[in-house]
Amino acid sequence: MLERIAAYWQSQLVFVAAKLGIADALVDGPLTIEEIAIRVGAHAPSLKRVLRALASLGIFACDPHGRFHLTRLAQTLRRDHPESLRDFALMLVDDYNWSAWGALEHAVRTGESAFERVHGAPAFAWMREHPDKEKMFSASMASISVMENAAVARAYAFGKLQRVVDVGGAHGHLLVAILRSYVKVRGVLFDQPAIVDEARRAGFITAADVSGRCEVQGGDFFESVPSGADAYVLKYIVHDWDDERSIRILENCRRAMPDEGRVLVVDHVVAPGNRFDWGKLMDINMMVMLGSKERTKDEFRQLFMRAGLRLKRVIRTSSPLSILEGVAA
Repeated sequence: MLERIAAYWQSQLVFVAAKLGIADALVDGPLTIEEIAIRVGAHAPSLKRVLRALASLGIFACDPHGRFHLTRLAQTLRRDHPESLRDFALMLVDDYNWSAWGALEHAVRTGESAFERVHGAPAFAWMREHPDKEKMFSASMASISVMENAAVARAYAFGKLQRVVDVGGAHGHLLVAILRSYVKVRGVLFDQPAIVDEARRAGFITAADVSGRCEVQGGDFFESVPSGADAYVLKYIVHDWDDERSIRILENCRRAMPDEGRVLVVDHVVAPGNRFDWGKLMDINMMVMLGSKERTKDEFRQLFMRAGLRLKRVIRTSSPLSILEGVAA
């Protein structure tokens, strides 16, 4: 219980290590605390205490000569590691998230967004007014998407489809993963006009191996989505919204797709019983940040039904996410 109560200490330790770039300083080999402190701009005695605590958690390691090394966990705090979580750590423990989580009690008592209580505006609107935080949020989503998107692309037979719309696809990371895995598939990246403009500049969808098979459309998924695709993919979209607005998005997908089309919601499916499930923790994060939620399989089934869809199956991926396949009811 003590470890659970003090878990936020660990979060702050990881955040500081990520912020200082300690893992990057150790890429070329172990260093003494004095050498690390000079490279990252820190007070050596204080930094030593931080690294000692992190090493006790398996994040970094100290050898008998007093030099600190990277461990497998510490590698994920490097900027250039293929499975880097540095940007995610910087976003999740940043001041605006930290303070929002401090108002969890308010959310539990009232059902209101803790973020809005603390910051005076809904999270997405607040982000637009703080572009540096929005940029970090986008980078953090890209960092965790590397592993998730590959898992999603492997788990579903996208190769049987001709045209896929990535609804609310941001910079197109998932769509590009699908197009690279299935070279005959064509894709549409659909998001708000300002976001798809950024996507063109970000470089994922304009890469030479996918640009000829990827079109970009701007719009509002609460109003409509591009029509006539075989599949409409919604990753981390439905969990952002309450039931009524989620149904509106799903209804628009149902209207746009042909009768033999399908909607593919990629999200956490909250597991039954008492076993640990990352989705159960993410559900609380959604309560805090947006006043929204993750859903159980039955809750998804009801949501689909109200949008004119039938939940055909739930496909687990090798990541914490599942693919919920909806077809015309």
